Amino acid sequence: MRDGFIKVAAGVPHIRVAHPAHNAGQIIALIRQAAEQGVKVLCLPELCLTGATCGDLFFQSALLDGAEEGLEAVLEASKTMDMLITVGMPVRGQWDGALYNCAAVLHRGTIKGLIPKVHLSEGEGRWFSSGAGLDTGVTLCAQHADISVRGSFGCSTLPELVVAVEIGEDLWAPQPPSTEQACHGATLILNPAASPELVGQAQYRRALVAGQSARLLCGYVSAGAGEGESTAHHVYGGHCLVAEGGRLLADERFGTGLVITELDVEGLAHGRRRSPLFAPTKAPEDFWRASFPLERTDTVLTRPVSSTPFIPHDPARLDERCREVLTVAALGLKQRLAHTGAKAAVIGLSGGLDSTLAALITARALDMLGRPRSHMVALTMPCFGTTQRTKGNAERLAEELGAELRVVDISAAVTQHFADIGQDMGCHDVTFENAQARERTQVLMDVANQTGGLVVGTGDLSELALGWCTYNGDHMSMYAVNGSIPKTLMRHLVAHEARRAEGALAAVLGDILDTPVSPELLPPREGEIAQKTEELVGPYELHDFFLYHAVRRGCPPRKVLRLAERAFGGRYERAVILHWLKRFYSRFFSQQFKRSCLPDGPAVGALSLAGEGWRMPSDACAALWQQQLEGL
Repeated sequence: MRDGFIKVAAGVPHIRVAHPAHNAGQIIALIRQAAEQGVKVLCLPELCLTGATCGDLFFQSALLDGAEEGLEAVLEASKTMDMLITVGMPVRGQWDGALYNCAAVLHRGTIKGLIPKVHLSEGEGRWFSSGAGLDTGVTLCAQHADISVRGSFGCSTLPELVVAVEIGEDLWAPQPPSTEQACHGATLILNPAASPELVGQAQYRRALVAGQSARLLCGYVSAGAGEGESTAHHVYGGHCLVAEGGRLLADERFGTGLVITELDVEGLAHGRRRSPLFAPTKAPEDFWRASFPLERTDTVLTRPVSSTPFIPHDPARLDERCREVLTVAALGLKQRLAHTGAKAAVIGLSGGLDSTLAALITARALDMLGRPRSHMVALTMPCFGTTQRTKGNAERLAEELGAELRVVDISAAVTQHFADIGQDMGCHDVTFENAQARERTQVLMDVANQTGGLVVGTGDLSELALGWCTYNGDHMSMYAVNGSIPKTLMRHLVAHEARRAEGALAAVLGDILDTPVSPELLPPREGEIAQKTEELVGPYELHDFFLYHAVRRGCPPRKVLRLAERAFGGRYERAVILHWLKRFYSRFFSQQFKRSCLPDGPAVGALSLAGEGWRMPSDACAALWQQQLEGL
């Protein structure tokens, strides 16, 4: 349970219809297997003690008594298990004579509560009554148990874990019970189900489970009835699904046994804190919550952790993501050019990745406006660190895009500036570097004035996170199209455009992709780039990973390190990851002042550090985060 991870499972026992004793034995075997693998929350199928296909046998007292005896055996076996368990069974109401399809929620030999099904499937009303509005108690296995759809179960040793239950078709209803439960704090929804396998039904279940987990910012575990159910009219496939915040973590059917993964309830709680949408829909007194403890043990992670969280792994999804990002960014620039009446889009081309992407976006925006690409004024401004390779690529890119190219050598201007301020030309310090960046920005701004244009910024999200930009240099523009695009995704966006291009444009984009990332502010060595960004601030793939998990998901440093070790295992040693993680936090806090005065720019994803996307005082103290880092 360290770092908020909880191991959960959906289990499918091999049952015999109307044979509770056999089914209890199968359930107990699954519980023991789950305990051996560290599972803390186990969801078993709807009516699994009796079988969901008993039909009119549900009217028989012999079956109902057998179900209670089976539950008693499960309770006895669970006394030594550190686990919350749901077991599906029919339960007799003691005041109304009705029969309810329930999930018995068990913990260490105790019935913590009974949750009745509310939305009955077609024909199910023949045997069961809806649990809507039910709020009473029953005696079951010599224990008193509350029975109500408004019950939930909170873990006293992991406060972020609050479990609620809905059964089968409850999820299919226009207003599932889980919606209200989530608004009252539930972070994990369990769904014991018994849905037959019909063509297309599995995809529908996936959409429902993933969608509900996304809407409710919760974990969702569904366990379907499987082998052993009657096949007289339908086949049951034991479909097990686990989702978290819209992402399916597990999806298996046509088998028995356990489907196990981990949920990050701490991360879900962070998402809830960020969202204004989770206001309670009813008075708190309308709900009750039973408490249960779990031992605080380490959870071994088996779930995949992507080393590139901003980049889909599926090629088709990645292609779609690239098209969408480029379109959104271009639409933002299109509107700004139209609104301001700008006669030109002025952009500085360095021959590097960032300015290349900004130029590609600018070309799209002009196409959308129906304006010639010659309205893009592309300036390449060579100075002390410029190589012939990058200068040539900048010139060829402008030519292939149809932009107006201007070459402005700023060496003389910067040299004069150094003379004015008494800067030694041989001193290659931060002044030597930043003066070049600021001179380039001045040229861009002045050319924008000359042409009645607007300066298009080129800085990206990763640079803004690290403050790897010159204040009032490349940090400033009139509209920043790359500001919410991380460096790792940027490479894929340019590659996407390279695949669409032909001839010389494809060739120049390919060479730009092969060029090391560099600000080119220090003199080259033997004609080659001497200053490589990732050797100075660290690998961007690490920093983008840190940015996603530390800022987007709110993970503390120890959790970011743990996830990074799993994602980059074998590629980076722990000491290397920790070194750059410390650098990330140091720069992220100290460089906020640069992010506090950024130009406008379109947010293309859920993470943006400009405008309303991130609000943080420039004087925020990093001591808490640094203290945890030192402890690692």
